Amino acid sequence: MRQLDDYRDKNIVVLGLARSGVQVAKVLHQAGASVIVNDRKEREQCPEASELEALGISVICGGHPDDLIHSGVALLVKNPGIPYSVPPVQKALELNIPVVTEVEIAYHLCVAPMIGITGSNGKTTTTTWVGNLLESAGLSPIVAGNIGIPLSEAAAEATENDWMVVELSSFQLKGIEKFRPRIACLLNIAETHLDYHGGMDDYIASKAKLFANQTAEDIAVLNWDDPVCRNLVPYIKARIVPFSMNESLREGVHIIPPYAADGSDLDEGDQGRTMVYTDGDGFTHEIIRVENIGLPGRFNVGNAMAACAIAISAGVTPDKLEEALTHFRGVEHRLEFVSEFQGVSYYNNSKATNSKATHMALTSFKEPIILIAGGLDRGSDYEELIPSLQGRVKAIVLLGETKEKLAKVAVKAGLKDIILVDNEKDAAATLTSAVQKAASLAERGDTVLLSPACASWDMFPSYEVRGDIFKEAVHNL
Repeated sequence: MRQLDDYRDKNIVVLGLARSGVQVAKVLHQAGASVIVNDRKEREQCPEASELEALGISVICGGHPDDLIHSGVALLVKNPGIPYSVPPVQKALELNIPVVTEVEIAYHLCVAPMIGITGSNGKTTTTTWVGNLLESAGLSPIVAGNIGIPLSEAAAEATENDWMVVELSSFQLKGIEKFRPRIACLLNIAETHLDYHGGMDDYIASKAKLFANQTAEDIAVLNWDDPVCRNLVPYIKARIVPFSMNESLREGVHIIPPYAADGSDLDEGDQGRTMVYTDGDGFTHEIIRVENIGLPGRFNVGNAMAACAIAISAGVTPDKLEEALTHFRGVEHRLEFVSEFQGVSYYNNSKATNSKATHMALTSFKEPIILIAGGLDRGSDYEELIPSLQGRVKAIVLLGETKEKLAKVAVKAGLKDIILVDNEKDAAATLTSAVQKAASLAERGDTVLLSPACASWDMFPSYEVRGDIFKEAVHNL
């Protein structure tokens, strides 16, 4: 752990409690800063406040005081989910006070090299997979950030012999200044979080900040099949290690033979394909036969390729990757098999909070699908779902704010069985009703898939809660 002498005797405001806010407040207090933590929730909703106050940290709950931010404040550290439009953040920006997220503080604290992983879809699966690959190769990974323990807590415990493997959201990356990962990976870009970012330009720019401070000594792992990722190449100073499902690469991780870029070979499966790494000297090293990868779905082949490119960049030889790729069984709420009931398989993909994630899930199955979808309306039109609905989805059950919008898309896709679920007494009852309706439409050999294409916050506090309720409803059929 590095000493954070730059923060000594500085007035710092931490906006938002939660786990990361509590931990970063402790770190800054230990560094000698004068810390005030502010949360708009009422005191009875902030059980963490007493713990911080016992350490001598000031905590203000129940709103944002007008005098919270002033010219004497040196730094504002905000919870990533708090929008930049809230008054304390706006005032800090007006006074040219730096506004950062916990990631920036953790970076200055951490002595271990960092691997930063971001993207619209697949972050958690890929981050977890990288941790498994490094561990199976005898390295010492610490998985943290947007999953697991708060990054500043993990950074305080890390040594120079560890690898810090960090899942990063666009919210976190928007608030960095000097954060510089040794290895940075951008998995993909899809239309999401537009309510927070105000448009795709800010969203892409926030993701791209992952590479901003890298130098030629660092490595950038890029999805070569994603045009937005590829367009960032001129702005990246690090050595680029690409991965591609659709092209053979002179250097990087790719598939032999490649998949068709337009998805026209989806029904052919993965038989006969091999994942390989071609090094800078022109030698090709076999990693694994694609059919042996432990997770279903072509998009998980992409996640596996990204994880391999990262692991190889961290020093793992390609021949050490196959076992961990074979035995990895994924992460909860991400195409998670729940149960089989009366010949029908049920899968929980609650983490699919945008259209692209749902599209990728739909293309993972050959069986007829009854899809449960819908949730928070963030302004998307969901038109990109039409091709994956056609020929794969036999019925769709819709709930939440977007159910009417998704119903129109389903009509355009030619679906006949379109069920809109009325709101029950609570969100859990509504989703349970949706599961029951989907089960009544399913026949032996079908798959019932929860893949909402929307965030959960119109009805549920998180996608995890949504997924847990779905699983409970399935087990109670």
